[in-house]
Amino acid sequence: MLSRIDLLTKLFVENQNEDNARPMQKYMKGHFPFLGIKTPLRRVLEKQFFQETGVLNEPFNKEFVKELWNKDEREYQYTGLSYIEKSLKKLQKQDLQLMEQLITTKSWWDTVDAIAPKPVGKIASAFPEVIEETIEDWSVHPDMWLRRASILFQLKYKEKTNEDLLYRYILKNADSKEFFLQKAIGWALREYSKTNPASVKGFIENNKLAPLSVREGGKYLG
Repeated sequence: MLSRIDLLTKLFVENQNEDNARPMQKYMKGHFPFLGIKTPLRRVLEKQFFQETGVLNEPFNKEFVKELWNKDEREYQYTGLSYIEKSLKKLQKQDLQLMEQLITTKSWWDTVDAIAPKPVGKIASAFPEVIEETIEDWSVHPDMWLRRASILFQLKYKEKTNEDLLYRYILKNADSKEFFLQKAIGWALREYSKTNPASVKGFIENNKLAPLSVREGGKYLG
């Protein structure tokens, strides 16, 4: 009998497309190999896999996610993200350690930007003590992707956003020359401006931010 990871691998290999793989790899700056399975087809294959294995009916399986992350082709990490998103209600405080591992392994915006506002945001909402225990350290961490995650984890919080925390993490990173941090600051401000435009406008006007962050953060402010 095939293991779960072998079953998924069989499904994916049977549907790989080299003509698609080349531009997909190029889009990700050559950081990862691809099988060339575009998102609509991958979603179909994932649905088949989840139904056949019943893995979504079981407790959250960290080892399964780690196995997916260890695979070379990027589609496997995307399936890991799909599995996590479908398991958000099952996540516990201790799962933040796994999310940190995923953020700092095979790091790029496509995975980090799915992990930060969804599973990390969900865990921090359910167990707010992890902010002081863990995410606070992320905001000044040597790993740029953890700093990006600290800025983005409240992205979906809307009126529940801890404004002081958001602004504090932004200011800790406001002088960074790193594109992905400047972009994250702008994204977080733009999203929060939908909830509290006056606050965001005042913050942008009264603090020194990178032009990219100002441009992105002020898109909805007129």
